[in-house]
Amino acid sequence: MKVNKKDRLLHACKLIRFGFSVLKAATKKFSSKNLIGQGGFGDVYIGYISYCSTSAAKPGAGYAVAVKRLRKTGAQGHNEWLNELKFLSRLDHPNIVKLIGYCLEGENRILVYEYVTGGSLEAHLFKEDDAELNWSRRIKIAVGAARGLAYLHTHGRSIIHRDVKSSNVLLEDDFNPKLSDFGLARYGPQDDQSHISSRVLGTRGYFAPEYFAKGHLTLKTDIYSFGVVLLEIFSGCGAIENHSDGMVGDLVEWAKPYLSNKQCIIDKRLGNNFPREGAQKFVKIILRCLNSDPKGRPTMSEVVADLERLVQYTGSCNQNKLRTSIFPTENFGKRKGCFFS
Repeated sequence: MKVNKKDRLLHACKLIRFGFSVLKAATKKFSSKNLIGQGGFGDVYIGYISYCSTSAAKPGAGYAVAVKRLRKTGAQGHNEWLNELKFLSRLDHPNIVKLIGYCLEGENRILVYEYVTGGSLEAHLFKEDDAELNWSRRIKIAVGAARGLAYLHTHGRSIIHRDVKSSNVLLEDDFNPKLSDFGLARYGPQDDQSHISSRVLGTRGYFAPEYFAKGHLTLKTDIYSFGVVLLEIFSGCGAIENHSDGMVGDLVEWAKPYLSNKQCIIDKRLGNNFPREGAQKFVKIILRCLNSDPKGRPTMSEVVADLERLVQYTGSCNQNKLRTSIFPTENFGKRKGCFFS
């Protein structure tokens, strides 16, 4: 009997194959009360699986899982479902979300992941008053996410994530970050290839200039996107802001001139509780990642090393006398922040 590529892949993946009825029971028939997220692929539900078998369990009687169900009319579709399964089944790193199993039954395409308890970085960043996200935790998140991305770029054949953004960085209760959502991932260029030519897919506000303009995809594409995430962590602003007048603001476009002028824009919720020198070094890392020329961007291993050096500054807070307590008059987003030079 002829075995197709899809069957070979599923056979090679050492994952649990769940029956649809099990996942339906585990999520209370995919109840809206169990819905914890939505994306281009489909909807994500919390479910519970028995410790001793692959059967459904009641909350508290089993372990929690995140169940991502493909929307039949979803933008990503079956190929992206298979793509995520292909990559995540082969990855093992503390800063990458773990894929536990899958369901392929009739028209149902479902992926089952470990449940990451703290929600997304995006959700934490854009809460109006999230005092939990202090300077040291922001550095911890940045370092961990960078390590996960460096693992993708350097472990075996390089992988380009292609959708690095704050909503795809999940946080555990101790703020350990995990990269998620590999539906758009691609293997990186090989041998004498300078780039991969690709249709532009991903999320507005995070696109590297050369990728958006020409569809040129490289490891440096991820690094630019990661620079946007670092800027979100630093400023507390989203990559894209929708204004009341219908205009759309781009964080990089707005912030880069100030940062290049050695003026640091920082989330007001930090107050004075951040190290001035550490903040300035953080900005330098952001600017290197956001270099418009991909050749001028660092590797992810270099980004990890630079961010790890910032850990020494996490105890040096309460030292700052800010020049003003608000952004300049042309505010980017709804949240006002600190502005110092």
